[in-house]
Amino acid sequence: MGNKNQSFMNNVMIILFAQVMVKVLGIVYRLVITNISGFGDQGNGYYSAGYQIYTLLLAISSVGIPNAISKMTSAKNAVGDYRGAYRIYKNALVLFSIIGVVSSSILFFGATPIATHIINMPNAKYVLMALAPSIFFVCISSVVRGYFVGMQNMHSSSRSQILEQVFKCILTVGIVVVMSKMVLFPDDADMNAAAMAAGANLATTLATVLSTIYIFGFYFKRRKGIMEKVHSSPVVNDKRSTFEMFKSILLISIPISLGSIIAAVNRIVDTATITRGIEAAFASMIPVSFGRAASIINPALEQLNEEAVRLAGILSKSDTLINLPISMNISFATVLVPSVSAALAKGEKKEASKYVSYSLLISLLIIIPCAIGFIALAKPVYQLLYPSFPYGYELLQLSSVALVFIALNQTISGSLQGIGKIFAPATGLLMGCVAKFILNVILIRQPQINIYGAPISSIVCQIISFSYGFTVLTRNVGLKLSLKKYIMLPLGCAAVMGVAASVIYKLCLMITTSNLISVIIAIAVGVAVYGALIFGTGALSGEEIKMLPMGNKIYKLVSKKRNLS
Repeated sequence: MGNKNQSFMNNVMIILFAQVMVKVLGIVYRLVITNISGFGDQGNGYYSAGYQIYTLLLAISSVGIPNAISKMTSAKNAVGDYRGAYRIYKNALVLFSIIGVVSSSILFFGATPIATHIINMPNAKYVLMALAPSIFFVCISSVVRGYFVGMQNMHSSSRSQILEQVFKCILTVGIVVVMSKMVLFPDDADMNAAAMAAGANLATTLATVLSTIYIFGFYFKRRKGIMEKVHSSPVVNDKRSTFEMFKSILLISIPISLGSIIAAVNRIVDTATITRGIEAAFASMIPVSFGRAASIINPALEQLNEEAVRLAGILSKSDTLINLPISMNISFATVLVPSVSAALAKGEKKEASKYVSYSLLISLLIIIPCAIGFIALAKPVYQLLYPSFPYGYELLQLSSVALVFIALNQTISGSLQGIGKIFAPATGLLMGCVAKFILNVILIRQPQINIYGAPISSIVCQIISFSYGFTVLTRNVGLKLSLKKYIMLPLGCAAVMGVAASVIYKLCLMITTSNLISVIIAIAVGVAVYGALIFGTGALSGEEIKMLPMGNKIYKLVSKKRNLS
């Protein structure tokens, strides 16, 4: 059991490292292009709006692939049916190649009506056209990633994702910098921002192509060993036709994709309700806010649309930062699907329950301090990361509350998919999204609330989704979760950390007058305080500490300070 636990955590760490690297690089290039003259919050608005439509089609066509393929192949591999696992892989590759071509075509040729009539940003069509080809490449590369994850090989997925993000970072910054020097539309700042956003997303397509080439190279280097296992595998009497196999794959991947599809629709609803809601809220006057120097009385429709795009771009800055801790947590959801599925395939229900409980605990220990840290240091962090456009840190503070429930929903979703409750995550999220849409329509149209309505409704959405998913999970898995261990201790330790970080920041700023130095010291002190409190108060048992990376060394160090059971 100890080796299994360590293997589980090793796989988590491989995915976690990849996800963190991907998000850090993503933050880097988003920060750089946001501060480039001509891009700013306006370019961010177009970039994010176009990317949301792309994410929806991506969710429909490919997001469920890795988890679906890993779930199906891990169950086969767990009982030694490597031949069956490989057949699933081959059929999935054909199926999702077809789906990828169709989805890319829909996005490319439907760019104009989608941008004009759905998200109410006509100039976003160029972003959609630039992104369209990448859907096909994501589809086929996702099949390979899912196949290797199902074999408990996380390296293909992690390496290809990191490589893709490295290329994306370099190409995005390079293309936007070149376009900023060219100034394609000197008399139309809005169109210039839209063109630069399209260039930034063209980099996404190019990076996806390069990543796909890498992952197929990874596969072909290992094909000989894979085929040896396949040919040595006993022949299982599986008479399903290719069409029936397609159906089986879709019956798994579609429910898994539903959660991502609903989340993507939710983001599009956000954008659509923001643009229309801001136009209604500011119909008589666009007030001074978020860096706007002067109010505009009786604004024209074009001015209202530009303000809506700008505010959507400001909101997207908080999303960029929120995505970093979420990326750390998603590793548990990714590894839970094949791990829980394989454990249940072998009848090891107790082991499956243990994976779920431990993942929830670590998710809380990671996410709660991140959320409180954002709340405590939001303003100086924005001043540090967005020096040219340091507006909207209050939106990050609000979004940090939703962050805790987003992370828990990720872990719960992976757990539910692993135990076969594949529709439950989507059902909970759908309920939350309905509430979010209603609240968006009501709140954003209020001039005194406006853009703040979006993160407020997101909090409600995630709480509803969490409540449903957690209820289903506890009914189907024998979880024994202590309120003190899972909530009170992490929350109390994080609160002390937040106060310490805030006080240290203010003291350092008085002494050094440097925001950069003060933020770095405050974060370092906060991490140290939180770590000392977590290990010192017994939030983790001895066995739980040993499951961590370098767990034995940490255990020996901590056991000298307290008596661990």
